[in-house]
Amino acid sequence: MAERVVDLNCDMGESFGAWTMGDDERMFPSISSANVACGFHGGDPRVMARTVEMAKRHGVAVGAHPAFPDLVGFGRRNIGVTPEEARTDVLYQIGALSAFCRRVDLPLQHVKPHGQLNNLAMTDRVLADAIVAGIKDFDPNLLVVAYGGEFAKAARAAGMRVASEVFADREYNADGTLVSRRLPGAVITDPARVVERAVSMVLEGRVRAVDGTVLTIPVHTICTHGDTPGAADLAARLRVALEGAGVRIASMTEVLRQEAAA
Repeated sequence: MAERVVDLNCDMGESFGAWTMGDDERMFPSISSANVACGFHGGDPRVMARTVEMAKRHGVAVGAHPAFPDLVGFGRRNIGVTPEEARTDVLYQIGALSAFCRRVDLPLQHVKPHGQLNNLAMTDRVLADAIVAGIKDFDPNLLVVAYGGEFAKAARAAGMRVASEVFADREYNADGTLVSRRLPGAVITDPARVVERAVSMVLEGRVRAVDGTVLTIPVHTICTHGDTPGAADLAARLRVALEGAGVRIASMTEVLRQEAAA
């Protein structure tokens, strides 16, 4: 049987100014890829610099985490943008993070849109194409992190490699989209259930939607949310459980490389 390998990613560097979000220092030892905020929903130049430096120190791969220009709403509101605005906003944010990666000689691995930019791209092909175009403008070799839908289709149509993401702490709709955070129970807060769900996702490649539908999903990377209470302890517990189930934790680059070689 082929070795099972999965990436653990986390949204990082989302503090800015005097405002603090997440416990990045404690999250880094448990993850293998970091999605670093680029200033539009969180993050600022100092936070970006520190986050990239921490990633290098912990041997964690780095990706850009672009968002709608929405600091007030933390990137979780619908913002009306044109395709050209989406494309250039994404390119701008990747370029900003890339400067900090270059500063410490750390390659940029991937791009994962944040919040509502990501959610809308799941069903809006025009927006999905614009985001992918912005990523490809910067570097067609970057990995695109997507949890399915039109965004994943757009990336593959553009000839880009997709790292398929799952969310162990979020409920799914029958169409593969995530249940809105505005609805009760959309975020799973029971640590035991999150861990059990993550291990099951990796070993079985399936997840049960809220209506009971069983969704078949490829699993390259699991999102761990750093802004939830007890996130660092949950991430550590998740890693221990996966490794205990015989799953090796590695960057998404390595996960895709092993899949291609299989």
